[in-house]
Amino acid sequence: MNSLNDYWILPLESGFAIAYTEPFGDKHMFFKQFFLACLAHASYMIGSDGEACVVDPQRDVEQYLETAEKNGLKIKYIIETHLHADFVGGHRELADRTGAEIIFSKEAGAGFPHRAVGDGETIEFGKVKLTVLATPGHTPESICICVTDKEKSDKPEMVLTGDTLFIGDVGRPDLVGSMGRTSEEMAGLLYDSLHNKLLKLEDEVMVYPAHGAGSLCGKNMSTERFSTMGQQRQMNYALKPMTKDEFVSMMCVDLPEQPAYFSAAVEKNRSGATALEELATPEPMGAQKVKELMDKGHLVVDVRSNTLHGAGHVPGSMNIGLGGQFASWAGSLIPIGTPIILIVEDKDSVVEAVTRLARAGHESVVGYLDGGIYAWTKSGHDTGETPQITIDQLKEKMGDVENLQIIDVRRKGEYDAGHVPTATNIPLSELSRNLEKIDKSGPTAIICASGYRSSISTYILKDSGVAYVYNTVGGTNAWRNAGYEIEMPANAPSCASAG
Repeated sequence: MNSLNDYWILPLESGFAIAYTEPFGDKHMFFKQFFLACLAHASYMIGSDGEACVVDPQRDVEQYLETAEKNGLKIKYIIETHLHADFVGGHRELADRTGAEIIFSKEAGAGFPHRAVGDGETIEFGKVKLTVLATPGHTPESICICVTDKEKSDKPEMVLTGDTLFIGDVGRPDLVGSMGRTSEEMAGLLYDSLHNKLLKLEDEVMVYPAHGAGSLCGKNMSTERFSTMGQQRQMNYALKPMTKDEFVSMMCVDLPEQPAYFSAAVEKNRSGATALEELATPEPMGAQKVKELMDKGHLVVDVRSNTLHGAGHVPGSMNIGLGGQFASWAGSLIPIGTPIILIVEDKDSVVEAVTRLARAGHESVVGYLDGGIYAWTKSGHDTGETPQITIDQLKEKMGDVENLQIIDVRRKGEYDAGHVPTATNIPLSELSRNLEKIDKSGPTAIICASGYRSSISTYILKDSGVAYVYNTVGGTNAWRNAGYEIEMPANAPSCASAG
């Protein structure tokens, strides 16, 4: 099972559950996982006897309100497992719209009315008891929530682990918000939290984390969205028997990059984000006004697909397509506060882009090009193009084009798991800092897993003066599927691609 709908949960001997779309009497707990693929983020709703709790809500909260109404539940509590760094949460807006009480760890220092909880404290409603486990390590204020259905047992049935324990991984110890502690100190706290709290839970306890594969809050997450403690004991590398010193050493090497927007997201979560409906509505703009604002420093973000962008775009625009991990890359590559103008296919995409940018803390979308790229062309302005090449064409160029350089912008783990021969690895998040490694006068083919990140990279390279840039459609995935030669270091680990 990789996804969940609304259900009233019943136990099986295996520890998993049968899903029912309608309530099974009034003796069973309601539970739903909401998964936001754009941020690889999972949030949860737990309900009983007409009341509900939402855990780790995303910034746009309408789905929680709709789910509660559909199932006859009133949201009474909102729990944040920690001050999230990778997205801005919707706890303040959800509380304002429902009257629910917000609950944070007492270590969080949240700057709005909330209940500050410590280890062992409980929240009870209906037949449900939620027990707080203080689990510092990923952050000082991290907590996990044990969920007990008192109608069935006095023992926890599941645990919501936030960013402390993922499926196949554990939370990073090096992110912002560590209050001056080193990564080594935080990793030591994480070891204690895992071994003194979570690993004491029984094998059949279900594990529901706040993130899955694609998030930068860990480095080896599974694509599975839930598991059991027993399965994690067996397959999670970070839970294997080892000393604390061994664990700390392992956790503090080969960490993924830390996006620049993380610190801003933490502080926005600490103070509470503005409701989405209070953000300014982007203005429709003509081509000439867009050009004038670009000249004054506004950034044009083209949210269309990489192929549409490549075929014709506003020169100087950055392509971050809505079809991928849009919010994460926008947060990582665009400084918070940058005035943004959107290029979209339709007006519905404006609303979606504004929402997804807000999830990463961007609240400065000032307008969009009215009429899209057609309006730009019709106005007589020059249009930029980026050649899109297939992997077959890349293969041909490798044999025919002199001095062709291939830049693989995937993360190091992905590159090490197999790459196009002769490709140099410069991860997208590090590209701007490593432009001296690129010959700006020669032809350059950019490749990632699918063509998404490589298209983003073309903006950085063109802006730095690289003369001839090709974007490889289909990326390394297509190269591999075509049966072409793959280079990889001996004994390299496999790594899921992120697009």
